Amino acid sequence: MAQTLLMPKATAVWLVDNTALSFDQIAQFCKLHPLEVKAIADGEAAQGIKGLDPIATGQLSRDEIERAEKDINYKLKLSEPKVRVPESKRRGPRYTPVSKRQDRPNAILWLVRNHAELKDAQISRLVGTTKSTIEQIRERTHWNAANLAPMDPVTLGLCSQIDLDLEVEKASKGRPLPTAAELGASLQPAAEAENIGFGGFRSEREEEKEKEIDANAVFAKLSSLKSTRKDDDEEDDGRF
Repeated sequence: MAQTLLMPKATAVWLVDNTALSFDQIAQFCKLHPLEVKAIADGEAAQGIKGLDPIATGQLSRDEIERAEKDINYKLKLSEPKVRVPESKRRGPRYTPVSKRQDRPNAILWLVRNHAELKDAQISRLVGTTKSTIEQIRERTHWNAANLAPMDPVTLGLCSQIDLDLEVEKASKGRPLPTAAELGASLQPAAEAENIGFGGFRSEREEEKEKEIDANAVFAKLSSLKSTRKDDDEEDDGRF
């Protein structure tokens, strides 16, 4: 297992503040650029980062620092770790309890129908099955295909919702965006959208204008009727 320095920038801050090492030596040890180390020394970078003592963490010895301070061309070396952390083993197929193995075909059918973007390897990781079983269920050639019912693998306890979401996200990254035909509808042109957006206001204004016109017409008719009645009364008064 290759040794790596913990928190290189915080370690560089500590080395700048507590040693007489050159910028190049600190940069080489912390895997940084010498200009970045210079910026740390000038207070232009790594502001707010608390220095990490590599001696306290067992990644560097005091003798190693003193040796490097005496020789500007000396390169610092990480100390041998006192505790060996074993490398994480490669994850194999997910183990499925015996009591839930009968539910795997139903879960596979659910994944095939609801997440067509998932690859067979991803489905295999989620529910702990084989690619041949997935192909049989996908092609409806499984021995129990007539009795299968799609069921959510999360509900069945075959995988977690987080694992399912991660696999779906991975499968969707390289997938092209759906076309308008796939979506079954397309966006309307801007002109139509504008007409739809302002059509309601225009119709209301037109209705208001029509109401005003109708009201004026009614008042005009009433005034004309009043004038005709007055004329008729005057004529009647003249007769009598």
